[in-house]
Amino acid sequence: MASPTALRPPAVTVLMPVRNAVKSIGAAVASVCRQSSPDWELLAVDDGSNDGTGEWLADYATREPRLRLLRQPARGIVAALNAGLGVARGRLVARHDADDEMLPGRLEEQAALFEERPELGLVSSLVRFGGDRASSPGYALHVDWLNSLVEPVDLAFNRFVESPFAHPSVMFRRELVALHGAYRDGDFPEDYELWLRWFESGIQMAKVPRVLVVWHDPPGRLSRTDPRYSSEAFFRMKAPYLARAAAGLLAGRRLFVWGAGRLTRRRAELLEGHGLRIAGHVDIAPRKIGSTTPAGLPVIGPGDLPAPSDVFVLGYVSTRGAREFIRGELRTRGFVEGRDFLMGA
Repeated sequence: MASPTALRPPAVTVLMPVRNAVKSIGAAVASVCRQSSPDWELLAVDDGSNDGTGEWLADYATREPRLRLLRQPARGIVAALNAGLGVARGRLVARHDADDEMLPGRLEEQAALFEERPELGLVSSLVRFGGDRASSPGYALHVDWLNSLVEPVDLAFNRFVESPFAHPSVMFRRELVALHGAYRDGDFPEDYELWLRWFESGIQMAKVPRVLVVWHDPPGRLSRTDPRYSSEAFFRMKAPYLARAAAGLLAGRRLFVWGAGRLTRRRAELLEGHGLRIAGHVDIAPRKIGSTTPAGLPVIGPGDLPAPSDVFVLGYVSTRGAREFIRGELRTRGFVEGRDFLMGA
């Protein structure tokens, strides 16, 4: 007969979808086994591996009873994640990838933050960039940006810029899946869509302000190879969420988009497809100020912006440093982020 301890569900389910990761799986699993808190189960969902990954996991499970292996035909990461969520036993679910590593205090520190702040539904952490900054400067700068966002207000204000979390760094209350839905499959990044959906539902999110995950950057990472993670896929997916958020803040005001370049206009048109009506654009380029867009909308300079009682501004410029500049300009004119403007680059 099993002991009461064996029958008790673990505090945390570490959910790790995997396909053909035999070269990295050992380090990923070892990092879970080194956790300072022993109250976990590692649920590995083998999504049709044919390189020996499934056999490696099955063998390891004979020595580590906390490792549970779920095997299925190759159906993709969303199917693997949702299959795992369907049988997870922990009240908290920690995502983990087969090519990343967690530091020893990760599970304990994230679970502790849930205890300290019961209003939180999702807790992430800072991450260490596990790639080469010289050869992947864009990815490294993205990690720096992720690590600058810790508190709920910062994460909420930046949720329309890019995904504010590294997927394998998040831990969330399992009950959120039943309340607000699991991962959705489609031509978009499944993790970012889930965070936006949960943000829209009012879920509070924060990070442990310490590095707890090493986020590697292998050439075969899905975010590099799968069209679902292209920049255009990101914009298409977040457009309805951004449009609804802006519509809820307009309060009868006119909507101006900061940025009048062709790419910004094209992406802003996605918002009009979800019911927003753009009244004009703001730009700092002298050749654009005073002109009109091909759609006939006026382009004004920052100094010509009406008061926040009359307009709501959506910052939609992706150039490095532009968000900081736009925020500064709007704040000096009395605009309050989250009330009078949002950043959505």
